[in-house]
Amino acid sequence: MRYIPSSKEDIRKMLSDIGVNSLDDLFQTIPNEFQFRGKFSFPAAFSEQELNQHLWDLANQNEHMMKFASFLGGGAYHHYVPALVDALISRGEFLTSYTPYQPEISQGTLQAIFEFQTFVCQITGMDIANASMYDGASSAAEAVLMARRVKPDRHRVLVSSAVHPNYRKVIATYTANLPIEIIELPYDESGKTDLAAFEKGLRDNTICVVLQSPNYFGVIEDQEKLFAAARANGALSISLIAEAASLGILKSPGECGADLAAGECQSLGLHVGYGGPYAGFLSTRQAYLRNIPGRLVGQARDLQGRRGFVLTLAAREQHIRREKATSNICTNQGLCALAVTIYLSFLGAEGFRSLAIRNLQMASYARKVLSRVAKLRFSGPNFNEFVLQLKSDAEAVVEKLTANKIFAGIPLGRYYPELKNCLLVCVTEMNKKSQIEQLASELEAAQ
Repeated sequence: MRYIPSSKEDIRKMLSDIGVNSLDDLFQTIPNEFQFRGKFSFPAAFSEQELNQHLWDLANQNEHMMKFASFLGGGAYHHYVPALVDALISRGEFLTSYTPYQPEISQGTLQAIFEFQTFVCQITGMDIANASMYDGASSAAEAVLMARRVKPDRHRVLVSSAVHPNYRKVIATYTANLPIEIIELPYDESGKTDLAAFEKGLRDNTICVVLQSPNYFGVIEDQEKLFAAARANGALSISLIAEAASLGILKSPGECGADLAAGECQSLGLHVGYGGPYAGFLSTRQAYLRNIPGRLVGQARDLQGRRGFVLTLAAREQHIRREKATSNICTNQGLCALAVTIYLSFLGAEGFRSLAIRNLQMASYARKVLSRVAKLRFSGPNFNEFVLQLKSDAEAVVEKLTANKIFAGIPLGRYYPELKNCLLVCVTEMNKKSQIEQLASELEAAQ
């Protein structure tokens, strides 16, 4: 959309209609001493063509993943986004996909959200999903708050230290002023949550157990075993997923016995961006439907029997029954959720599985090649991420390789001081074998 400026005559008519003589009259409520009366030293205005070129020149100063060999993961994954995703979400119909306050007048928007919820249920193995989570971290925190609503007489939450560090921080922030005790469980030499510490920490007052799989080290957790123990104790189980592409091949949270599944959809059709925007998800079992936060779109029939879509169970802070609101989440990340829906529709079940297998194959090849120049830190099974233990400080090594146009991975010392020499490496379908071999060569020289 182009910016169309107002002419002097347009401005005169608008001022006349509202009963003021000049633009300065609009600012009469601001004391004179706080009003700037001078002239700004701005350069001369660009023409549209000149401005367009200037913006491209600025953009070309940025470094990005298409100019580098990238092995970054840790919650933001470089997957291929088919052209049709951007083409469809750029259509005028989706200029805003925020649900209006009389939502039933926007059946297309509601249907898109309904389809998103359906896909989330299919890939997580759960009964019900919402469509209102900002990102993986806030989804994780909302899942913990939801578990507390289900178990109001308990106050202990077990969180694996192998959960994404940012997710753990957001959980801590959300629960800081509540009577909730957060207990962090250590990881073992396999990179999984320590079983002995888990069994020791599980008590009668435990609300829930929070695991991520694949976890922050890329290791696949023994969720079935731990969730079964939690269930026997009367606690709920929360399965977090930061790399949703893994659900194309791994057992779903539902199959592993989770009561809630939450996480991030970024790897399903959303480009890697510095800070987003992304789309979280939260799904659960039918028994806990009434406790789910945010928006929930349901399918109904009108008097003529035609299919329609409605917001349902909407006890939310800006709607009726505000005192029963389950959350203050009031944005559905609609455009991002739409992109995820289009992406999964395009892939289909077989395509989704093929994507996961391709990631698994490339990561397996990378582990084999890179283990010749660095030690694999953990012995547990991986999907598309793994940890290398280098001979020197990982931060310094990453800095050297960045100068050679390689994003080598994430140094773990910033989150885990005991892993100062360790590097989290991610390999997706976007990486070539030649890039992996180049990374091995550069790592060997840089250590």
